[in-house]
Amino acid sequence: MTNKRPRAIYLLWRESLDRIYGARERADVAALLKDEPLFVDPREWRGMAERLGEVEMVLSGWGMVKMDETFLATFPKLRVVFYGAGSVRGFVTDASWAREVRVTSANAMNAVPVCEFTVAQIVLAAKQAWRLNARTRELRSFPPMPERESPGMYGAVIGLISLGAVGRMVVERLRDYDVRVLAYDPYVDPVRAAELGVTLCSLEDLFVKSDVVSCHAPLLETTERMLTRGHFASMKRGATFINTARGGVVDEAGLIEVLAGRPDLQAVLDVTHPEPPRPDSPLYTLPNVFLTPHIAGSKGGECRRLGRTMVDELRRYLHGEPLRFEVCREQALRMA
Repeated sequence: MTNKRPRAIYLLWRESLDRIYGARERADVAALLKDEPLFVDPREWRGMAERLGEVEMVLSGWGMVKMDETFLATFPKLRVVFYGAGSVRGFVTDASWAREVRVTSANAMNAVPVCEFTVAQIVLAAKQAWRLNARTRELRSFPPMPERESPGMYGAVIGLISLGAVGRMVVERLRDYDVRVLAYDPYVDPVRAAELGVTLCSLEDLFVKSDVVSCHAPLLETTERMLTRGHFASMKRGATFINTARGGVVDEAGLIEVLAGRPDLQAVLDVTHPEPPRPDSPLYTLPNVFLTPHIAGSKGGECRRLGRTMVDELRRYLHGEPLRFEVCREQALRMA
């Protein structure tokens, strides 16, 4: 290790570095900077203060350090953070905004696999795939034809909770299907919704009218336990609730109570609260729950898409071009 003071560093967990910034991404970063950035473990930066005073750029991801006053004092020349993951709420602070440290995030690219997962689940939900799978296993044969009838996608009503990065992308993908899309999002005006091709409605109407409800709302003080027992109880017969957002948005006890009393409903839960559910949670045993271990977001090779996005942002920054995925303070406050 030399005593050279780096202009740029990688600051994230070692396993995150390997997942997000592969050999090609690191080679491109080194070529752009004409040097290989120093890797700094998030647990060790405090002991390296004398070497970090010239750092202008941080390439990061899962494991990024909270940019409080102590952090900023250690990085007096920090100008920009390239965050190769999703929401930046966990590390930006009032102090970092006051210092005008710029932040760009791969959140929009992390939305891609979530969207793909969601649309796949919507199609399966419209076909009643999980109910018919359970019934087939129970009978050890195919159910009689009347039981096999399902709404299908033609003419189905799909309700989306929030039109953030994932929600908007789901809307785009659903244009390939003959469906009607409803949405609840208090931050979107009717004109913008019309441009997207969706109809805004109240949360109550969305649950009552939709064949499939898909949640993409961030977990904020205003959204915690926002989806109540009453919402789930009002769902039409045979409807499905999908959650790939945050488990804390749901009144989980209320959801479980409704699912236990209404076997016609289906829940597809990629997130829960807590995560994973407690060992005695009915979510493991209810036959109308399809539970996955938070897999909708970027996994495996999909993580390299996040790193590639940040390499492209680094190139723009060095060339004095606008950053495509820069996050402003107001956007950060509404992130998951």
